[in-house]
Parts: sequence; C-alpha cells; structure tokens
Amino acid sequence: MYEYELPNACLKLLRDMFKLQPGETIAITTDTVSNQEIVEATAAAAVSLGAIPLVLKIAAPAGGKAGDKDMPMEALIGALKGCDAWVEYNTKLIFYSTVYDKVMEDPENRPRYMNQNGVHPELLIRNIGKVDNILLNKFIMAMTEATKNATHMRVTAPNGMDIEFDNEPGREYLVADGFVRKGEIKMFPGQIAWAPRFETINGTITVDGTLSPPLGAVKSPVTFTIKNGDIVKIEGGLDAMEFEAWLKAFNDPQMFKVAHLAYGFGPNAKLSGDIVEDERVWGCTEWGFGNVGGCLVSDIPGEVGIPGASHSDGICLNCSVWLDGVQILDKGVVVGPTPEIVQLARKLGK
Repeated sequence: MYEYELPNACLKLLRDMFKLQPGETIAITTDTVSNQEIVEATAAAAVSLGAIPLVLKIAAPAGGKAGDKDMPMEALIGALKGCDAWVEYNTKLIFYSTVYDKVMEDPENRPRYMNQNGVHPELLIRNIGKVDNILLNKFIMAMTEATKNATHMRVTAPNGMDIEFDNEPGREYLVADGFVRKGEIKMFPGQIAWAPRFETINGTITVDGTLSPPLGAVKSPVTFTIKNGDIVKIEGGLDAMEFEAWLKAFNDPQMFKVAHLAYGFGPNAKLSGDIVEDERVWGCTEWGFGNVGGCLVSDIPGEVGIPGASHSDGICLNCSVWLDGVQILDKGVVVGPTPEIVQLARKLGK
C-alpha cells in the first residue's frame, strides 16, 4: 500500500528536511506496535542517499518516564548518542523518557532529532509528501517571531474555552518548521510549541479534539479550570472522570500542571484520533500536561526540563488568539498580525 508515494515522502524527509549526508548514521527507532512499513521505507531512503541506517526496535514500553523500567536504557543511550540523526517512530514514546533526556542533554553533542511518534504511511504522505515545505517554513517562522514578541496572550474557542497568560522572555520555542539542523530537536512539521510563564496561566482550557494518552478522540468536551498554571478542576462527563483518574494514578503533582501550549498549523492535517496529526490541525491549540521537556525550559539553569511521571496532550479546535490585544486567529482562521502572514496562510490554502 502506498508503495510509490511512501518512498518519495521518506526521501523528502531525509534529503530535504534532515539534509542527511553520505556516510552519516541515522537511528530509526520503533516498537512492537508501530508501523514497520514506514521504518523500512525510511531505512531504504537513507541507503539511497549514501547514509547508514540503524534500526532499533524495542518492546512497547509505557510512554515517557513511566516507561523507563521497560527500556534497555544504557544500550539505547549509547546507540543513539553515537548517531548523527534520529527519527522516532515509536508509538510508545521514548520522547520525554530518561533515555531521551540523557541523549539530548548536551546541545553540542547530540543527534539532530525529529519526533514522529506513531506515524503511519498515509499520515506521512499527506503531511510531508504533499506539503510545500519552503512555504510552510516561511509562515511558521513569521508566526513564531510575532508570538515571541508578545507579552500577554488570550486564547478562546466556541466551546467556551477562555485562557490567558504571559510569555516568558528569552525562553526557546520548539518550532516544527519542516527542517532539522545540527543539534536541533524538532517535532512533526506544522506546529509551534512553547512554555509560557507557568504561574500566569489562568482560565479554562476545553479539549474537544483529542486527549492522549489515555483517551484518544474525546466523546464529549473536557474542561480544565487552571489557576496559576495548575489544574484545579476537571469537568465534562465520563472522559473527564477517566482522565482525572489517570492523572491521579501517577501520584505526581506535576501531572496536574500545564507543561506547554502549541499552535497547530499543518496545511493538510485532519482530526483522526492520532495525536501526532491532531496536534497540527490548522487553527487548533494543543495543551500539554505533566513532564516538561528541557528544550521548552532551556532558561532554567542546571535542569533537564521539569520531570513528570508522564505527559498528555489535549487538542482544542477552532481557536481565536490575541497577541497583546491584536487578534491573529479567528475561530481557526489566520487574520493577523500582518498582511504578509495572512497572505502566506492563504497561499498554503488556509
């Protein structure tokens, strides 16, 4: 299936986005519940470029640091540190685990990395193979710069969501602009993620798309009341009850804290219940809870992020966003902050 389209998308991923060079080694990690067709196609693409693929397949662990006990930790750390590049296809995340933290702790000596947790062929073809990477990069970078320059933000949605917060000056953004350069940590293209000043986050976040783990697509909206960055109330029926029980089971206060937010700007992304693609649905905001990756709080000296037992992401659809009172999204449609940014969005078909 997709025997013509998939090799092309994987070649584009490694040649154009990773800029993989002859003789470089790329680690391709996967687990026993991940799609293996995409792993093989990526390895073949690496060989065609004169690079050396290293496929590392493990038994599916629990996600994040909760999975530490299930991983061959020292072996994985050693293998991954020895590679020039790393693409993660694991469905059960190495990302946010201790393995990931150890591999990525030195910005001057780590593989360039892209997170593609649980990606399958159709998703890769739609969101990489059929997207104008250069145009998307221009839009993503322009919107990132506009957001970095803002002090105060407000996000609302038709479902009643209304949350406000301040950005932390100088804090790095995790910009999935479609390219992975030396030492960079990148998510699947079409997203801008950052950690605001946590203690300033107040209001309500209403997830009406996906909440994963553990739920996937929600059956009814789940509303989080946030006070100074902490979840103080979860409402919304059976999904809300199940998610709250999941958080409490970790017995970790960090799981009840906001970890980050992100814009979704994937031109071809569609809501499917797959969190990797759902996070990139155009005009959504995505909110993380629990573990905070070091790449999001690089301004905290001596820390490898803010450890939490696990991590979950919630998708809020059709958002409206204001930067210092200037509206940039209106129910998911780009309306600012500049005519140039609006024009780039239209060229992307949005």
